[in-house]
Amino acid sequence: MPTLDHSRFLKYDELIAALRAFAAGAPQFVALEFIGTSFEGRAIPVVTLTNTATGPAADKPAYWVDGNIHSVELTASSACLYLIDWLLKNRESDPQVARCLDTRAFYICPRINPDGAEWALAERPKYVRSSTRRYPFDEEPVAGLIAEDIDGDGRILQMRVADPNGAWKKHPQEPRLMVRREPTDPPGGDYYRVMPEGRIENYDGVSITVAGVTGGAQGLDLNRNFPAKWRQEFEQLGAGPYPTSEPEVRAVVDFILAHPNICGGTSLHTFSGVLLRPFGDLPDDKMPPEDLWVFQKAGKVGEELTGYPAISVYHDFAYRPGEYIGGTFDWLYEHLGCFMWTIEIWNPKKEAGIDNKEWIHWFREHPIEDDLKVFRWAEAIAPGQGHIDWKPYQHPQLGRVEIGGWNRIALFSNPPPAQREAEIARFPQWLLWNALISPRLELREVQVTPAGADTWRVRLIVQNTGWLPTYVSKMAQSRKLLRGVLAEIELPAGAQLVSGKPREELGELEGWSALQTGISFWPVKKPTQDLAHVDWVVKGPRGATVELTAWHERAGRVKTSARLE
Repeated sequence: MPTLDHSRFLKYDELIAALRAFAAGAPQFVALEFIGTSFEGRAIPVVTLTNTATGPAADKPAYWVDGNIHSVELTASSACLYLIDWLLKNRESDPQVARCLDTRAFYICPRINPDGAEWALAERPKYVRSSTRRYPFDEEPVAGLIAEDIDGDGRILQMRVADPNGAWKKHPQEPRLMVRREPTDPPGGDYYRVMPEGRIENYDGVSITVAGVTGGAQGLDLNRNFPAKWRQEFEQLGAGPYPTSEPEVRAVVDFILAHPNICGGTSLHTFSGVLLRPFGDLPDDKMPPEDLWVFQKAGKVGEELTGYPAISVYHDFAYRPGEYIGGTFDWLYEHLGCFMWTIEIWNPKKEAGIDNKEWIHWFREHPIEDDLKVFRWAEAIAPGQGHIDWKPYQHPQLGRVEIGGWNRIALFSNPPPAQREAEIARFPQWLLWNALISPRLELREVQVTPAGADTWRVRLIVQNTGWLPTYVSKMAQSRKLLRGVLAEIELPAGAQLVSGKPREELGELEGWSALQTGISFWPVKKPTQDLAHVDWVVKGPRGATVELTAWHERAGRVKTSARLE
């Protein structure tokens, strides 16, 4: 088994080596496969985690977990590795972990976007949102500021240029910290222009337009390329030319569709310190009430176990009023009806002692006292890492500038090294809970009774022992995705089926997620809503054996046999 240092991020080869070590160290529980290749040709790994001694993963309800779809959100990848390690280390000591691995499966993809992560982890890094594929155009830039590590210190920071009409000034209590000018500050003061660190192609001496990294051609956002609510580029930046156009997203979508036993999933991102749920584009009253209640219950448990608030994207996390984000991993719920969450790991604002009620608009507007709080907190926990002192640099186009400021990758996009393990340790218990609430088809009883000469009635009774119904959500029902529980009988040579069909449809089975409380005045309409049975009449010799199978795409598969006696 690998020994992981969660304070450091793993490059691709190290990541794959760690996953191979997990599989080699616990072959009964871990299998590694590659589900596709990235734009640059790196294989995308998925780990299957289950106790194969109790059956294959495909015969059990499963839970999906992924991370690092965005290149610099490397803590998400670490959280996936931590989850694998945690499950394996606790499988013998924690009854809930043991039960989960015996009866459920995890599919864990720790790095959907290996190309972008390699760019971020390079000695001379390049930061892109997601994919390294050039989009929406292929031409090299002919003008503009190209963000890059121009001074060779392994970081992409900011440049400040003294300018009497600049929009930035030194914080009155901390001159190393840049803040915006007040609306009524007079012109001609000690002001600066602040821009990303980088070179400027074909500078005309006046105008500077930020072209981004490598000319801004890497404009894709892989978490805008999923099928649900996908929109063209003019409505949704980074969406790609069509849904699942990008190989990384297509690999994930194809894998999930090929594994209908997946009942839910969580996508790990950074940063905000929140648990996000659908919808992104609709208010809660447009969601099936039963689904909303499940999300609310799961959110409350998540808040207790992680310390993060659980919020609606539409109501609490919109970037701009009246706008929404489409093409995201919400696809898992909106198209497939599987309950899904996005975890935005880490909130430096909260860590600095600033109220965490405002997740988005704080970045647009907040008092400069907050800047100072974050600065002092950064100096205390990661001196010289989170905020970098300004140093002079002779820029090839701008002349004398200073490079420094916030190292956002080290402090905002990810926790600093000393805080990483404690942060990612928040999530395994809640992810385990989400896996354990899935429906679970189990054998209740098999009855064989005589029904005449060499004739037998065979009754198979199955039950759903999970909290959720076999169909998982009302959204799934509305999408008409599932067939309900199916049961088959296989006869031995010389036997024949007198009554019943070789394959019977038993319908869906409820869990107890929708039950009212004990003092509710609404009666339970069907107290046996978790049970189903099928009767066959078989003609065959005494002592012969019939094989019985029941399954549901999401709730799993059970097999048994019965002797005619």
